[in-house]
Amino acid sequence: MSKSKKMRINESITCSQVRLVDEKATQHGLVSIEEALQVAKDAGLDLVEVSPNSNPPVCRVMDYGKLVYHKKKQVNSGKKTKVTLKEIKFRPNTDVGDFNIKLKKISSFIEVGHRVKVTVIFRGREMQHRDLGGVILDRVEQALHELADIEQPASQEGKQLYMVVSPRKS
Repeated sequence: MSKSKKMRINESITCSQVRLVDEKATQHGLVSIEEALQVAKDAGLDLVEVSPNSNPPVCRVMDYGKLVYHKKKQVNSGKKTKVTLKEIKFRPNTDVGDFNIKLKKISSFIEVGHRVKVTVIFRGREMQHRDLGGVILDRVEQALHELADIEQPASQEGKQLYMVVSPRKS
């Protein structure tokens, strides 16, 4: 964006002669600044100095607002989404409907490119039935086998059983 602010347009171009290129990329050769401004005015566009360091400078007839918009868009497209670790929590007795909703959420995170930590939380006497947590993680793994890879297999930490899934590499 800073480069486009340095570009001179229309009356701010100070030299007496310029090499003119019109909106159809036709080169007009060396013309006076007044003639170049008149060509731009007749086309309803701006005269933009695209190469100020050459002798004489190169000016192009174009829509300056459109140029600034495309440069800003190009800078923004270079930014990538930050890959973060999202977490979805289950309980050993999570019902089918809730399971499906959470599975859709995991799928949407993976499609965007995030890694997801799938956690099964045990409370009280549920610790005696850790196999139910393993069943839930197996169901998640089976449902996501086309979208995701298992980055970290199921492991237990305190009262939680978890695994980490990440988007499948193409």
